[in-house]
Amino acid sequence: MTTALENYHARMQRVLRHIDRHLDDDLDLDSLSRVAAFSKFHFHRQFMATFGLSVHRYVQLARMKRASFGLAYRDAQSVTEIAMDAGYDAPDAFARAFRQRFGQSPSSFRKSPDWEPWLAALGPLDNARSKLMQKKFTADDVTIRDVPATSVAIIEHRGDPDTLGASIQRFIDWRRAAGLHPKTSPTFTVWRSERRPASPEDYSVDLCVGTGEPLETEGAGVKAGEIPGGRCAVLRVVGDTHNLEPAALYLYRDWLPASGEEARDYPIYCQRLSFLPEVPEHEAVADVFLPLK
Repeated sequence: MTTALENYHARMQRVLRHIDRHLDDDLDLDSLSRVAAFSKFHFHRQFMATFGLSVHRYVQLARMKRASFGLAYRDAQSVTEIAMDAGYDAPDAFARAFRQRFGQSPSSFRKSPDWEPWLAALGPLDNARSKLMQKKFTADDVTIRDVPATSVAIIEHRGDPDTLGASIQRFIDWRRAAGLHPKTSPTFTVWRSERRPASPEDYSVDLCVGTGEPLETEGAGVKAGEIPGGRCAVLRVVGDTHNLEPAALYLYRDWLPASGEEARDYPIYCQRLSFLPEVPEHEAVADVFLPLK
């Protein structure tokens, strides 16, 4: 990649980070073109050509994504407050836009989110972010840690990855009822298959929350387990933690063969240290663990 192209992409990345940080502000073309240091007369077309959607639609989708996470995961925040955060002056205008985008009213989504149309509606946003926001990793980004064993409660998801959202919702509902808040009880995802296996029914992932001690009672699709202790190669991802596959691939494909290490007989997994909606998307942090012998 030429230096000029790298500079161009860096300027576009700067715009996306600015949008993440200022979703509550007036994100008009003039201000965003100044952030990118591009002419305001051409910036709209440049953004569209780079990301495949307009600036206006990108900002709308980013605000709707944050709003939908607030509805699903923040009971203390009212629909009116979420509507205001999404840039709407009135809840009814927000409700119309939300239903048009996701096929559910905000109140219905709060009670029982339908994640498949949600994923489809936000696909253009995630595709746009994936074009430039993935970090290039180096060996200096990887550390080796001795990790203690962690007792966890597990909700298993088996089958089509497009229905993962429903399992995540069950997981959140259960941990909330159990009083295991993300700030005090660690959150893990254990990947037991590829992110997009050839057959969707082969997709397999464990959603885990640290319990501090072995779980005494199971039920509601929750089982007790343990993330074993031992040496791990750890790669931290900051910002775009929606898709951690590039980090996992780097550890397997690039770092491991060059390191002289051998992988242990336990799947690669991640710990989500902070995530939407508790923090803005650009501040999300996840550690990816590759267990070693």
